[in-house]
Amino acid sequence: MWTQKTLTLPSKSRGSYLITNIIEKEIPEIKSYRTGLLNLFIQHTSCALSLNENWDEDVRIDMNDALDRIVPEDHKGCLYRHKDEGLDDMPAHVKSALIGASINIPIQNGALALGTWQGIWYLEFRSARHQRRLMATIQGEKMSSD
Repeated sequence: MWTQKTLTLPSKSRGSYLITNIIEKEIPEIKSYRTGLLNLFIQHTSCALSLNENWDEDVRIDMNDALDRIVPEDHKGCLYRHKDEGLDDMPAHVKSALIGASINIPIQNGALALGTWQGIWYLEFRSARHQRRLMATIQGEKMSSD
């Protein structure tokens, strides 16, 4: 059985955001699957999805700082050729390519089978706020309706 829907994430500026609760709230269909796989795909090229630490907010801040060191913003306009949407745009594309646009999470007995410390992250790499669309697809076996 397949289920698919599109969600709009809250508009955010640059940062890493824990969105596990949003996913569970906006996709109540998860509860109807005995076993399955949830694929989340963000339909943009300057943000990303990841599974990572869900408890300590410092991990999200440290991740932002680490990515900024790996892929610096182009304040002088000489690092990247692509500048049409601003000096933060090309670094955002590189970070998105490094982290990825999709994640897969197993579903077990109507719940996401995340590890104790795992959460779903939405990483926004642009300074200005943007609305982002997320495609959620579930494939699996539904609970029996005995």
